Amino acid sequence: MSHTLGQLAANVQGVVKGDPNLIIKKLGTLQNASPEELSFLANPRYQSQLETTCAGAVLVKTEELAQLVENAIVVSNPYLAFAQLSNLFVPVTQTWSGVHPSAVVSSTAKLASNVVVGPNAVIDDDVIIAQGCIIGAGCVLGRGVRLGENSKLYPNVTLYHDVVLGASCIIHSAAVIGADGFGFAPHEGRWEKIHQLGSVVLGDAVEIGASTTIDRGAIENTRIGNGVKIDNQVQIAHNVIIGDNTAIAANTAIAGSTKIGSCCTISGGVGIAGHLTIIDHVHITGMTMISNSISESGSYSSGMGMEPTNKWRRTVARVRRIDDMAKQFSQLKKQVNKFLEKVDNK
Repeated sequence: MSHTLGQLAANVQGVVKGDPNLIIKKLGTLQNASPEELSFLANPRYQSQLETTCAGAVLVKTEELAQLVENAIVVSNPYLAFAQLSNLFVPVTQTWSGVHPSAVVSSTAKLASNVVVGPNAVIDDDVIIAQGCIIGAGCVLGRGVRLGENSKLYPNVTLYHDVVLGASCIIHSAAVIGADGFGFAPHEGRWEKIHQLGSVVLGDAVEIGASTTIDRGAIENTRIGNGVKIDNQVQIAHNVIIGDNTAIAANTAIAGSTKIGSCCTISGGVGIAGHLTIIDHVHITGMTMISNSISESGSYSSGMGMEPTNKWRRTVARVRRIDDMAKQFSQLKKQVNKFLEKVDNK
């Protein structure tokens, strides 16, 4: 998995400063990289580490920065270049080819010739798996599932019946896609189940983190757009629609029938109520609770920032008194207005 510095530069349209024949075997951080590793400088606050790094070469933004190290690749966006080059250093983790003997594959399933199916995987009736897909050990694909070209399921992924994945999707371990949405009708002190008759449809190049759950729609489908990235342990309820290229961080929960636009970023621990609409290009900061629709692009927050415990307790005590203070202020305002009226009448 070794590459010359010149080869790496060509991959990202960069310019080599130093030895283009230098062999790079791995990627690393500025602080801990070895002479056989390539690192990057994307944040100016770490520029001082260029003077002490042992990295064989560094991705930098300007020729001036390149002069601070022996070998460099000058690119317009070092962080993006690092991301693009990381694909060249992914270790091979697959140790079998074709369909493993222990896998259970229905006779009505249609698998392309180069599909890989791992040990103990189960593929139900009428599943269609396109070219280049990899199904990890212990995965379960329910009846009628569709997988687009070059999609990869890590071990123990579960796709319920009729779930559809686009091309080049990545689903990490223990993710569950297509489970029933949380639909129940109250009746005489008990709950009547609403059977979930829709499915889940993922676009192309979607990545779903470990232990994330995406529920199927009640009648229509839950839909995840092209290029969406969803972190670990995220809950997406039935009939949610997420626009293209939106990114959602861990522990976020999105209630049913909410529509989220394209190119949004949702930070960790966010809660979003149901039946809301969030427009394109919205950024929601960590631990925010969204209870109303958002119709204007921008950044939104509601979580209280950290402070020392004693100060936080005083702050909470004051917050609890806000209602009383508002009533006192209203009464004081009325008294002041009456006083001003008397003054004006004299």
